[in-house]
Amino acid sequence: MEIKAMQELLKAKSKEIANFTNNYEKSLRYYKTQGDNFNLTLNQLVIDAANAGIAWPHYWLDEDGNFRYGVIEPSQITPIWSTELNRKLLAVLRSYRQFDEEKGEYFNVHEYWTDKECQAFKQTNGTDKYELEPYNCFTSYDMTAGYETGQSNVYKHDLGRVPFIAFPKNKFEQPDLLKYKGLIDAYDDIYNGFINDLDDVQEVILVLTNYGEEPLDKLTSTMKTNKAIKLENIGTGDKSGVDKLTIDIPTEARDDALKITREDIFLYGQGVDPSKFESTNASGVAIKMLYSHLEMKAANTETHFRDAINELVRAIMNYLQLSNSEGRKITQTWTRTQVEDDLTQAQTIAQLANYTSKEAIAKNNPLVDDWQQELKDQKQDIAAGDPYASDDEHDKPGKLNGGPDDDKED
Repeated sequence: MEIKAMQELLKAKSKEIANFTNNYEKSLRYYKTQGDNFNLTLNQLVIDAANAGIAWPHYWLDEDGNFRYGVIEPSQITPIWSTELNRKLLAVLRSYRQFDEEKGEYFNVHEYWTDKECQAFKQTNGTDKYELEPYNCFTSYDMTAGYETGQSNVYKHDLGRVPFIAFPKNKFEQPDLLKYKGLIDAYDDIYNGFINDLDDVQEVILVLTNYGEEPLDKLTSTMKTNKAIKLENIGTGDKSGVDKLTIDIPTEARDDALKITREDIFLYGQGVDPSKFESTNASGVAIKMLYSHLEMKAANTETHFRDAINELVRAIMNYLQLSNSEGRKITQTWTRTQVEDDLTQAQTIAQLANYTSKEAIAKNNPLVDDWQQELKDQKQDIAAGDPYASDDEHDKPGKLNGGPDDDKED
């Protein structure tokens, strides 16, 4: 029997970094073009980068001229880079399988993308891997006449750049799995060995002394029917009887090996072990220490993803025909999703309230989800309490921060 005890943990660790870093605020001006599912797309890019070392989104213009993008399986992509120090993506070869409904078989499709066009080729089963034929999968149009002219294997996209963007996981484009796959295999081997031992010792071995002439194959049915075993006894001093043979499974060494291996998986995988929360004082400092390794991994992912997201946004700006699309400053705001000690955070805010701006307090208030709406609500509360107060009254520190009232006389 083989049980992959840590395989679900492997999947969870791939999603862990995605969930931790994917709380991404789109403080970008082109949210509508990005679409409502941008967070899901970014989540998939983080998972692909963690599993394959690099993720690849592809963007294009649909039949109605709308900007579209989607995530491509990393195994389908073969990038071609320039040899410059500041390397550039020159072309992309995308290879995938497609089903031929007429012949009832699969064939391979190879798309070669440049900054101007895409050429599609077809490779059927049984042919030499170097023998390709044009795959006419693109519809050609006569823009002057406004009608279709046939099928072609060349598609001119006019996007001005190769419509693929690399989202690397790290400098070496290596997946996280390489760091702890051996540890996961070791954990599974130890765990599977223990489960197999349990299966082996579930059957009780009976040692019978002076058992009668009844065949042993009838012993089980006799025990079930009569609840007894017939033995021969010759008198005093006879050692006839039934003994039970048990096998003791060594658990101490196994438990130590599982514990050490599990700790190393989270250490080298730079993750958070949820079992640590049960035995750790859930203070603000302790929680930050538990998340420290995951924070380092998330920060590294963010560093490599920022440039890629900027490139996607600039592609959108080119599509919208905005001026200075290559030189405009793009602002990204990345936050983290983690367990927080709200009590400690609230105490810190209370101590610094008189010396901190209302905006900073609203952003860090554990009860507030939308800090901008919180500031508006505070202004409305002041206006409701004093209808003659101006908007400037809201900026006085004594109104809502618990400080001294400026209007109160000594």
